[in-house]
Amino acid sequence: MTYSFELGPIRPPSEAYSLLIRATINCPWNRCKFCHTYKGKKFQLRTVEEIKQDIRTAKVLQDKIKGLSWKSGYGGRVKEIATTMLNNPPNEAFYNVALWLYAGGESVFLQDANSLIMRTNELAEVIRFLRETFPDIKRITSYARSKTAAKKKLDELTELGEAGLSRLHIGLESGYDPLLQYMDKGITAAEHIIGGRRVVESGISLSEYVILGLGGREMWREHATQTAKVLNEIAPDFIRVRTLTVNNRMPLCNEIENGNFIRATDEKILEEERLLIEHLECHSNYVSDHITNLLQEIEGKLPQDKEKMLALIDRFQCLTPEERANFRIGRRVGIYTKLDDLYDVHRHAVVEQITHKLSQGSNQVDDKVIYTLMEGFI
Repeated sequence: MTYSFELGPIRPPSEAYSLLIRATINCPWNRCKFCHTYKGKKFQLRTVEEIKQDIRTAKVLQDKIKGLSWKSGYGGRVKEIATTMLNNPPNEAFYNVALWLYAGGESVFLQDANSLIMRTNELAEVIRFLRETFPDIKRITSYARSKTAAKKKLDELTELGEAGLSRLHIGLESGYDPLLQYMDKGITAAEHIIGGRRVVESGISLSEYVILGLGGREMWREHATQTAKVLNEIAPDFIRVRTLTVNNRMPLCNEIENGNFIRATDEKILEEERLLIEHLECHSNYVSDHITNLLQEIEGKLPQDKEKMLALIDRFQCLTPEERANFRIGRRVGIYTKLDDLYDVHRHAVVEQITHKLSQGSNQVDDKVIYTLMEGFI
């Protein structure tokens, strides 16, 4: 019950059921205006031995849960006992291991923001140790920065792939240089391409993340077209989109309050997403795996599913203004997950009641209210 190990604050949605191992602490860049996660926190490299000790502790917890399974009459089946443990875990580490085992115990995510910044030989040693400790693991992934990937030699990335690193998640955010500079991303579109291409050439699977709405009202068009241009050059395995959401812990909040950045509405962001998809010509999986996205069902394999994805945007845009407003509220309060939910009579009525309350009877909900609702998702 007293066993524990380091855990960072975030992981990609696709790694929700992964074992989390903290290879580095916080973010080495930590200047992006649109991010709040590590603000005020100092970046730290961990030693290989510290990371290995956490892996050993995770193994002890795994073994304890398996032992409880036998004692409880489940014959070594961990899913049943893990379910019980999830209801009352002694600490976060125990919860993470139980959740991981509940989902099959096949994936590991190395935290925090840029584990690739570690020395290649040390990161490879950690990955090999993970594989040796948990031989049933099928996937090991991590966050990385394009600039860090661009600085690694192809041989280094290949070494990491051979050690067992399956996938890197990189925050592209945008491919438009003036916007990257404004957001203090610390990288150029050209560097994004170099880093992304190098990962792809190494054989490691690559997920590139794009922030819809990052260009605001002024740069949305260039953001969409230039981001598509960069992605076409990289041709990552996955393009993952999420919608800009702002809270008061982000430097971007001050820019908004000062009038230097004007946020785009949901409907304008959908225009931006349409333009992005129209300009994508790469062979990639387009994934909308974040609750901040208005139309989370826009997914598919590019280029063959492009028309199907664009048709979803058309379908939303063809709704009446009242229906579009209802759907926006329904999404932002978590009642709707897809467009078809709009035609669920009960849900629709509940959203109407919420809209009436939020608008104080006018049924016209201010965009600022929408933005506030979205803050709850981050």
